[in-house]
Order: sequence, then structure tokens, then C-alpha cells
Amino acid sequence: MLTLARRLPVLAFLAGLAATSPAMADDGEHEDDHDRREAVRAAVERGEVKSLLEVLREVKPRLHGEIVGVEIERQGSAWIYEFRVADEKGRLLEVYVDAATAKILKTEEK
Repeated sequence: MLTLARRLPVLAFLAGLAATSPAMADDGEHEDDHDRREAVRAAVERGEVKSLLEVLREVKPRLHGEIVGVEIERQGSAWIYEFRVADEKGRLLEVYVDAATAKILKTEEK
């Protein structure tokens, strides 16, 4: 079994792959997903937000569990990474991180 340290590069790769590969949906979400990926990519290229890999490097030591999912969404004028983390007690947490600063904004138990 891979340790968390060995899984994070794989997770980052898969998240990057998901962000650059087309969605397999026929219900119109494909267009929205594509537009969002392009908007995020442009924001990273302009230096307005940090890449997922950069954010992972900064917040990984503070997440206290295994990352089981990652999304990015726009909230107002800010981009927010949402990490789903399974902690050592088996709880599922959602950790919201400012994509521009890598600052943890809030953590919620689900």
C-alpha cells in the first residue's frame, strides 16, 4: 500500500489530468467543465492563483489525513480549492483553501 507521501504526487497528477481532459458527460456539463478548466488555467498562467501542486506543497502538512478528493471553484472573485480529507478518526472533512494564497479558509466535517 502506498503511503500518503507517495500518493500525493499521484493524486496531483490525476487531478491535473482531470483538469485537462474532457469530461464524459452528455448533459451540457462538458461545456461548463471545459470553460472552468480554461479559466483556472488562464488564472494560473497570469499568476493570479497557485497551481494545485503548489497549494498541495503548502497545505499538505496541515491537512492531518488522507486527501480523497480535490475540486476548484469560483466563489465571487476568488478561486477556492476544496480538499476532501479522511482524517485518522475516519471523519470526512472538507478543507477550503484560497487558491491565490494557499491559506486554509475553513474546515467543515461532513
